[in-house]
Amino acid sequence: MTSASFQPVQPSSRPARRAVIAAAGAAGIAVALTACGSEDDSGTGTGTDTEVDAGAGSPSSGAGDAEAGGAGGGTVLGKAADVPEGGGKVFGDVVVTQPTAGEFKAFSSKCTHQGCAVKDVKDGLIHCPCHGSQFSATDGSVQKGPATQPLAAAEIAVDGDSIMRI
Repeated sequence: MTSASFQPVQPSSRPARRAVIAAAGAAGIAVALTACGSEDDSGTGTGTDTEVDAGAGSPSSGAGDAEAGGAGGGTVLGKAADVPEGGGKVFGDVVVTQPTAGEFKAFSSKCTHQGCAVKDVKDGLIHCPCHGSQFSATDGSVQKGPATQPLAAAEIAVDGDSIMRI
């Protein structure tokens, strides 16, 4: 009878197969989430972060109507002249639209699908460049998915030619 000698299994200096697969999966998820994350588009507006007294200007007739008079103030987003009738303009984290002459609406510029920043307003639609969602420039409702929730309304006021977030 021969005796067999067994050597104990030595731990390998290489990572286990499960650890490699888990790390690869986590990296893939991180890349996907980063690709769909929001972008800082703060350079699109003019006068952002400038505090002003709202004074006795006219209130917005859009989402979140608010009286501009009194002791309140607001953050200037841009000029009303920069928002074309039937279109809109993105001012940082707010998209302002003008569905009809003199009627201004405002919504979050963060797409409700995966948080990308919407980029433009054309033909009455607010467009998200990441996955193609489209929202109504009149009420922020979803017109084309994959988004299923409307854009959140933002409160603005128009004082002369200034659009202010209130």
